[in-house]
Amino acid sequence: MDSSENTQPEAEFRINGVKAVVWKNDTRNGHMFNTILVRVYKDTEDEWKETHSLGRDDLLAAGKVLDEAHSFILGEERKARSAE
Repeated sequence: MDSSENTQPEAEFRINGVKAVVWKNDTRNGHMFNTILVRVYKDTEDEWKETHSLGRDDLLAAGKVLDEAHSFILGEERKARSAE
């Protein structure tokens, strides 16, 4: 499967309105992981939106979800090495 076929994230971590989404990409050198950090909110028309802009109160949550994403990626890399 190439990365264009991978439409589902490997993992998603969320605290309040801040989320980190982990994507796995297959490369010639094996799997690589990328993480996207966003804040989700509802706009004035009650529709869900995402932004990369974080306020003061979002920063601690961002650090925590990024820590969870980091731990997840390390675990996946460990599993891949032990399967070789």
